[in-house]
Amino acid sequence: MVLSDLKQGEKATIKDLSSLNQLVKTRLMNLGIYLGSEVNVKTKMPLGGPCVVECKGQRIGIRLHEANSIRVEKK
Repeated sequence: MVLSDLKQGEKATIKDLSSLNQLVKTRLMNLGIYLGSEVNVKTKMPLGGPCVVECKGQRIGIRLHEANSIRVEKK
C-alpha cells in the first residue's frame, strides 16, 4: 500500500522510501518522516492535489507523485 491510498483520518507506518528522488527523501527525513515513523493523513486535496500528513506534531504537504512512491503499512 502507498501513502496516497490512505483516506483522510487514517494512520500508517512508513515502510519504504527507496523509490523517492534522493533530494525529496532527504527533505522528508529532515522533517521527521523516515522508516518506522507514524503518519496521519489530515487532508487529501481533490483532482490530484497534494495530501497533508501529520508526523510528530507537524503537518507536511506531500505531492501526489511523491505520495505514490511512499510505501506504508496501515494501522
